[in-house]
Amino acid sequence: MSEGAETAMEPPVAGRPHRLGLSSKLLVLTVLFVMIGEVLIYVPSIANFHKTEIEDRLRTATVAARALTTTGTGELPPDLQSGLLRDLDAYALAVRVGGMKRLLAMSAMPPPVAREIDVTRLSPVDAVREGFETLLFGNSRTIRALGPYQGTGEIEVVFSETGLKKAMLGYSRNILILSLVISGVAAILVYVSLRRLFVRPMQRLGTAVKRWSEDPEDPSRIIVPSGRRDEIGDAEFQLAAMQRHLQDVLKQQRRLAELGLAVSKINHDLRNLLASAQLMSDRLVSLPDPTVQRFAPKLLGSLDRAITYCQAVLAYGKAQEAPPARRLIALHRLAADVGDVTGVSAHASIEWVNQVPPDLEVDADPDQLFRVLLNLVRNAAQALEQSGDDALVRRLTIAAGRTGAVVRITVSDTGPGVPAKARENLFKPFQGSARRGGTGLGLAIAAELVRAHGGHIALADAAPGAVFEIEIPDRPVPLGEVRRSRAS
Repeated sequence: MSEGAETAMEPPVAGRPHRLGLSSKLLVLTVLFVMIGEVLIYVPSIANFHKTEIEDRLRTATVAARALTTTGTGELPPDLQSGLLRDLDAYALAVRVGGMKRLLAMSAMPPPVAREIDVTRLSPVDAVREGFETLLFGNSRTIRALGPYQGTGEIEVVFSETGLKKAMLGYSRNILILSLVISGVAAILVYVSLRRLFVRPMQRLGTAVKRWSEDPEDPSRIIVPSGRRDEIGDAEFQLAAMQRHLQDVLKQQRRLAELGLAVSKINHDLRNLLASAQLMSDRLVSLPDPTVQRFAPKLLGSLDRAITYCQAVLAYGKAQEAPPARRLIALHRLAADVGDVTGVSAHASIEWVNQVPPDLEVDADPDQLFRVLLNLVRNAAQALEQSGDDALVRRLTIAAGRTGAVVRITVSDTGPGVPAKARENLFKPFQGSARRGGTGLGLAIAAELVRAHGGHIALADAAPGAVFEIEIPDRPVPLGEVRRSRAS
């Protein structure tokens, strides 16, 4: 084998290290997807937290405002105002009722208002925007928060966003810790379950394929299905079936290779023996005996066919058939020669019937058609000889007829017929033999030669015995030649 062929047969990558295994990918993807989910949940959560914190300040301020407004109309002492604003973490507290604004408490020098948030008019999108405005850019700016007060009134609280941002950062930290814990637990659970359900079975399949590829003909290397009732179980079952099928194919290929080598050796020696037999048969032609003169040409013809076929096998290394050299053949004479060569025409217990019309001609290769009929007649004679009862009728009949451009030939016998098991692979080599010790090559060769003529061979459904039907069409005539012949 050449160096290039050996390189082509090697696997493209051997022992390639895995940068990131399937289990690791599952773990990373699980953590990633959980974090993405947490981010999608975090956005509305932080906006809602921002809005809730402001609403809590407004509710606390509402309770304080109601308490103050019920005690009287005067202003609170400065020390009480400072305590109230310190509890609210605010700079000022005011209410608006009936169009009149009343300042309930205010620090000595409140900073200017930078933002105004009205919780009654805050849409979900505005809530997200205001929440991230405070979280990302909030420092010490002042916010004026507005909310409902006693039905138609309005309460107003002015406070610094520093405390609000600090609370939002603490909430975000808690969300992050919770997300990491959830993603870790989910990742571990998903990792363990997927590794057991998918990764390990896939590794088992890969190991089984690698182990089987090292020695495909070892039956012990065929994977044993785990019995799972899912897609992986189906894959294991299909892999086992494929391995068994390939083992059968490899065994058959090895048998064919060994048989081919044996046939080549046999043909080499057989050709020399046939050549010697041909030299001795040439001397028979000179004998004046009428019987010798009758059978000597047929014997020489059979030897010539055998030597030619042996040379073809040795030349090509296999039984490669040459294209048919078609000629017009007197089919009755060819059938008679087949009967003489096989010895059926003079058989003591088999009745030979040649029903081919004497004037019937067939367009075929004489040697190849002779081999087709020889195989069929020999098989039929062997089937008839297997029955030992003298009372049985042993008749072998060959008949033919023409229908248009097709000649139909039948070879029938009154033997036991073809078993049902042999019918399935009747024309396949080494599989279609109907008798013990047979190879099934005779019918396979006959089918190949008939197909080379563009014809068809089949086992007809008939009883008793077996009936093989052969159809040989005439060669198609090119229309150009017909037109030229008519024109001339």
